[in-house]
Amino acid sequence: MTDEENFDAYKPAKIAILVEGVGVTKAQLPVLQMFVLAILAGAFIGFGGAAYTAVMTGVDPAFGPARFLGGVVFSLGLILVVVGGAELFTGNALMVMAAVDRKISARQLLRSWAIVYLGNLAGAAGLAVAFGFSGILHGPLGDTAVSIVQGKATLDPMEAFVRGALCNALVCLAIWLTFAARTVVGKVLAILWPISGFVLLGLEHSVANMYFFPQGWFAGSDVTVGKAVTNLVWVTLGNVVGGAGGVALAYRYAFLSPAR
Repeated sequence: MTDEENFDAYKPAKIAILVEGVGVTKAQLPVLQMFVLAILAGAFIGFGGAAYTAVMTGVDPAFGPARFLGGVVFSLGLILVVVGGAELFTGNALMVMAAVDRKISARQLLRSWAIVYLGNLAGAAGLAVAFGFSGILHGPLGDTAVSIVQGKATLDPMEAFVRGALCNALVCLAIWLTFAARTVVGKVLAILWPISGFVLLGLEHSVANMYFFPQGWFAGSDVTVGKAVTNLVWVTLGNVVGGAGGVALAYRYAFLSPAR
């Protein structure tokens, strides 16, 4: 038995190879399959957002332990994406590794990002519509939903951008760590702490916001579509920079660059 087989987790250099290979596979998915998997991911993140909304109902949203618990339940979304299998725009920032090494073209990368982003939007917003008609957004939970989007709408562009960058650094690190794990339990634990951390810190995730804004509208929020779009634009740009630049390119240089 080799040292690699004895080791209970893949080493970082091996993870880099695995992540790059998965990036190639993702880029080659047929359009319809990619879009369906993206819809699922949007809905999965939406379920995490709905659970977060429920947990934060009736508590002080600035209270650290309550926010941490909110992060734990929000982790449901990425657990469903990774273990169940789906295409998430923010996680797919790691595909930049394959693009830089010319294993996929820039066109393939942007095609994948565009299709997955639209699919995530459809899934997240669709789930918000379903919850809107379910009746659970009436009363205290609805008040929490309104409060969540009002806070997001007040962020200025730089705040939204930086929070988006920091958020997706943690999201992509969570996904990176899942490649180290060899069991489902290991993958779940790898997801739990980075995702709980970004929620605790009040960072911004574009796909989550695709759910939160429609949820808030169904609950009676008066946040305008324009403010929601502005938030999504800046958070999305931050997510790309934090995930593709802060994690993917850094690890590519560390483990895959010929100059290392």
